[in-house]
Amino acid sequence: MRVAIVHDWLNQRGGAEDVLERMQALYPAAPVFTSIYTPEKMPAAYRQWDIRTAFTNRLPGIHRRHQPYLLLYPLAFAGFNLTGHNLILSNKSGFCMEVRKPEGAVHVCYCLTPTRYIWNLEDYAAREPIPGAMLAALRLLVPWLQRRERAAARRVDHFLAISSAVQLRIALHYGRESTVLHPPVETARFAPTAAAGDYFLVVSRLVPYKRIDLAVRACTNLQLPLVVAGEGRDLQRLQQMAGPTVKFIGRVPAAGLPDLLAGCRAFIFPGLEDFGIAPVQALASGRPVIAFAGGGALDYVDAQHTGCLFHEQTVEALEAALRSIRPQDYAPAALQRFALQFDVSVFDERLRAFIAKHAPA
Repeated sequence: MRVAIVHDWLNQRGGAEDVLERMQALYPAAPVFTSIYTPEKMPAAYRQWDIRTAFTNRLPGIHRRHQPYLLLYPLAFAGFNLTGHNLILSNKSGFCMEVRKPEGAVHVCYCLTPTRYIWNLEDYAAREPIPGAMLAALRLLVPWLQRRERAAARRVDHFLAISSAVQLRIALHYGRESTVLHPPVETARFAPTAAAGDYFLVVSRLVPYKRIDLAVRACTNLQLPLVVAGEGRDLQRLQQMAGPTVKFIGRVPAAGLPDLLAGCRAFIFPGLEDFGIAPVQALASGRPVIAFAGGGALDYVDAQHTGCLFHEQTVEALEAALRSIRPQDYAPAALQRFALQFDVSVFDERLRAFIAKHAPA
């Protein structure tokens, strides 16, 4: 196979890049096509890859703020020349499935989510700094963008979905079937400890849509110890609402994360996410998860085996969950075994098998 990997943008590292790194490891000779590449913001290892950028990479100021150019990304990906590649593997949360495959090629799209600012613009705008003029233009253009994305989805041969929730969105917005393939988690880095601590834990970027405010308010009201690990623009607001039982510790180095997770009473996951890597890391560390009952969390949290779900994104609902959960009822070894189904090795094996089944003859 002559593989081309397509990724939305390389200007920050997150869960999408975890997936990209596994794809690149499986197909190290494959070039990576993307709209933006900012080397200083990405791991040094990426500089050894064959990264090919669109015209958007040269636009003024795009490496500082990419949102003002949102309307150009469909054109950027549609303009790539993929001649010579017979398998297109896209890692999509934005417009990268707009690429045009050569005749006879097969396009497999790993869908992190249908593009948020097309299908859920107002929620996206509430948490991302989109200039007013651009937001007004997007509101007018959303119907056209939706038609364009549906047309791009029809050109995809096979969809993989990051979670059951995203599988439903693919069916709703694109009218396409998909196969769920959960993202890779390095579960081997995590293990239970002999005795857990007494604090609840949040590990997250501190931005409004993550709803860390629910955890801060609930633990403050109940006078429960909460450790919040992470950085972001919501930090000051969260600090202002926090009581004396809430501690903010900033960004935790990768080496320190296993002990922090293994030492908590339970992990709190209050946002609505497409999947969520950190809660699975907590399960691999032998700790139960308290999660909002929506999105990707429904694929790995249930009250009988792995934690507790609360069904409204309110302080009161989370308080009830905090009062009801009994961490001692969850066997750490059983939680760790459950998390193994999300391991990197499982992702690699299932992706390889899927592509082998659907690869071009």
